[in-house]
Amino acid sequence: MESLIKSQHAQKLAGHSSTTGKTPAMEMVQATEATGLAMSSDENMMLKLIQHTHSPDAREVQVRGLLTLVEDILDRATLDSDDTNASMLPLPTEDKLMQSSMMSVLDSVSYAIDRVACEIAYKSLTGSDAHEITMSVFEHLSSFQWDGKLVLTLAAFALNYGEFWLLVQFYSKNQLAKSLAMLKLVPVQNRVTLESVSQGLNDLIREMKSVTACVVELSELPGRYITSDVPQLSRILSTIPIAVYWTIRSVVACISQINMITAMGHEMMNTQMDLWETSMLANKLKNIHDHLAETLKLCYHHIEKQRSSESLKLLHSLFDTSHIDNMKILTALLHPKSNMTPLHDGSTQRKVHLEVLRRKTVLLLISDLNILPDELSIFEQIYTESRRNLVGIDGKSHMPYEVVWVPIVDPIEDYERSPSLQNKFEALRAPMPWYSVDSPKLIERHVVEFMRGRWHFMNKPILVVIDPQGNEASLNALHMIWIWETEAFPFNRSREEELWRRETFSLNLIVAGIDPVIFNWINPDNYIFLYGGDDLDWIRRFTMAAKATAKDSNVKLEMAYVGKRNHSHREQIRRISEAVRSENLSHSWAQPALMWFFWTRLESMLYSKIQLGKADDHDEVMQGIKKILSYDKLGGWALLSKGPEIVMITHGAIERTLSVYDRTWKTHVPTKGYSKAMYDHHHDEVLRETGKPCGHFDFHITARSGRIPEKMNCFECQRPMEKYMSFACCHDEKLLDQDENYNF
Repeated sequence: MESLIKSQHAQKLAGHSSTTGKTPAMEMVQATEATGLAMSSDENMMLKLIQHTHSPDAREVQVRGLLTLVEDILDRATLDSDDTNASMLPLPTEDKLMQSSMMSVLDSVSYAIDRVACEIAYKSLTGSDAHEITMSVFEHLSSFQWDGKLVLTLAAFALNYGEFWLLVQFYSKNQLAKSLAMLKLVPVQNRVTLESVSQGLNDLIREMKSVTACVVELSELPGRYITSDVPQLSRILSTIPIAVYWTIRSVVACISQINMITAMGHEMMNTQMDLWETSMLANKLKNIHDHLAETLKLCYHHIEKQRSSESLKLLHSLFDTSHIDNMKILTALLHPKSNMTPLHDGSTQRKVHLEVLRRKTVLLLISDLNILPDELSIFEQIYTESRRNLVGIDGKSHMPYEVVWVPIVDPIEDYERSPSLQNKFEALRAPMPWYSVDSPKLIERHVVEFMRGRWHFMNKPILVVIDPQGNEASLNALHMIWIWETEAFPFNRSREEELWRRETFSLNLIVAGIDPVIFNWINPDNYIFLYGGDDLDWIRRFTMAAKATAKDSNVKLEMAYVGKRNHSHREQIRRISEAVRSENLSHSWAQPALMWFFWTRLESMLYSKIQLGKADDHDEVMQGIKKILSYDKLGGWALLSKGPEIVMITHGAIERTLSVYDRTWKTHVPTKGYSKAMYDHHHDEVLRETGKPCGHFDFHITARSGRIPEKMNCFECQRPMEKYMSFACCHDEKLLDQDENYNF
């Protein structure tokens, strides 16, 4: 039966050869010109012939172990020209269990290996066509999978090639090797020929091993992910038989060269044509290997994506399930199986287990590595103060919650290959007194995707609160922390609503927790101006005019410069703040962090109100905050209060009101009072001439989830505001990305 199949196969090949009229060398050259696995019409026909021989049975071959043994033989046999290099290669592990396992594998495939070795050796000596020999190998190995065919053929080559070089290496050291080399006509004394052929075959053998390793790796991929319902992968993987064909054909070429060398005996030979063939085959296999390597990357990416999707569904399911404590949730987020101590304790500088968080409220501070120093500084002050206030009689802190910094680097490959990012992470973590995840690498890809999708993390810091039972108490409690600090505990919605019921729109609310100097000004007899902007000339005119009116009216006036919301003007605002202090224009913060905190608290109040559904036009706090944020966009602005009571919030036209004091509203101060006289003239006279500017303010893209209202009315004209999108560069904050904003 086998001879009949061979006869039919030979007839097919003969017919194909007569039809094309091409010599085997011409076919090989044309195939080599094609890059990767892009197949010519001849290769398409050849693929059909190869697939016709493929009928694998249920047997399994442990190809990985066999390939390791074969690679060891070829690594020691494929030498450049210095035989002593062999002694420099590491010896395989002499493990009895490994040897026993390998012997078991060889027992099941040794016959196939010997048969292929004999088939190639015999037919190459009789002058058979390389394609015919290759197809004969496919016929002999029809019952094996593609990776099995390839590794077994490579093992057959290792028998032939290893024996050849073993005789060369030991010819001068061992009489048995010398006698065998003479009997086999190995030209051990013709060093020029040996070195030339060795160099030519080395390149080809290296590519043969590389392609084989890729095919084996592809065969080991989990079948549940690499299926026919992924057309792109299915098409790519369907070309593996061509890769197997060209590798086996290269084996045939190598064995033919070895046979030719021994057949020539000790005579000099012209190997130019044969070396040209091996060079062309090496180039062909290199293209195939590059293609397979890209295929592997594509497959691994697909597998990772599928696994990540499965893990993401499980994580969502876990959060939708009730638990007796928070350990399952925290383990799923922060505790990969490979790391038993995933947390770094900032207070002791030691690694600790998640058990330190069991049944505690956990605040997950999630950010990328571009978190602002100002933000960290203020957060650390709040955290440290809260711990100090909760120290018991035993001298220990009894914090009802713990903070864990979760650093996100996405994609994580950027972190793994960037020492600068690794140093940046260490520098950020070093001063943190709370817990932190020991490395960004511990945060798995599906967890990052979960945080982006469910918690709307967009690189800017968020503070997710997990209660002792593992429930999400808040998707972002940072705004509560900025407004009320730890008084907001346990940081849930009901507590937020309760705290707002206690608040009124007053100067106390605006400056609480920022600067005790300003807070101490607040008493019923004091007038207070908070003002901002980035025009130093306007600031000089405004402050000098305000001081003059207060002095003439015999009232006590305090003033404080609070900078500007736009952090990209940071350096400019710092210089203005220095000028304000040096020229004694008014009080101003020397620490940039306090200006950042002032504006962040205002934004937090706005977001908090919106998140609670209180963004209506009758909310006193909302209207006041919208005015400050909008006037800040226009330039100079000011807020006047008498004690805690806010009298007015206005834009830069207030400087004009103050400058005409002597000619206009001065006479009304004795009857109306300082603030009432100023307010009436400003609204009745100045704004009638200058007009009231309509509202304009931004929402950062990171606030879009649940905190950007679908519509807003202007606080001046009460008309619906239009929504726009803009991009603003944040390079002044040393961030590499662009900030996206929604503008009203």
